[in-house]
Amino acid sequence: MLQIKTFVFNPYQENTYLIIDENKNCIIVDPGMHNYIEEKQFSDYIAEHNLKPIYLINTHGHIDHVLGNKYVADTYGLTPQFHEGELPLVIQVQNYAPQMGIRYEPSPIPATFLTENDTITIGDETIRLILAPGHSPAHLCLYSESNNFLIGGDVLFKGSIGRTDLPGGNHQQLLNSIATNIYTLPEDTVVYPGHGPTTTIKEEKQSNPFIRG
Repeated sequence: MLQIKTFVFNPYQENTYLIIDENKNCIIVDPGMHNYIEEKQFSDYIAEHNLKPIYLINTHGHIDHVLGNKYVADTYGLTPQFHEGELPLVIQVQNYAPQMGIRYEPSPIPATFLTENDTITIGDETIRLILAPGHSPAHLCLYSESNNFLIGGDVLFKGSIGRTDLPGGNHQQLLNSIATNIYTLPEDTVVYPGHGPTTTIKEEKQSNPFIRG
């Protein structure tokens, strides 16, 4: 059984996740730490719970989701993994972060990239990657069927959807991704979004004003 720990980091109030298995292995998803206080909070939790980070995954390449990539790489020896279609966005962050007054150390770039056909294994559990572009060009979500959850990044929020006015955004493409790739998951799937509280597929299909099921 997998557990999820949520941190809220940086001025964008981004959700950083740890996916933790029974043997204390963990996957770091979208590390958003942007200062020493947040870095310490994050690493202290891992140390206090004797966790062993084994993967670093970015759902997409916008600034608030990659701010902690370099810290995680330096601290735990993990190279970030993301879809190749997000590479231009990840590279762009180092150009505009200073203009926004945000401390940023450029993210390491992986030698290989994730695709929507890949799975991630943690212990006895398998996590499937779902491609859901629209908020960004090659946004990936992490879905665990056996644990009934989706790490959704900035695709679907409680009562809302991801912005499409940022680099690589496409509103109709995002709506299509949600309808085709997200709303087809079981309705009791718990969605852990990139910002804000959790929700379920059923709740959003019934009440989300942007796209109904």
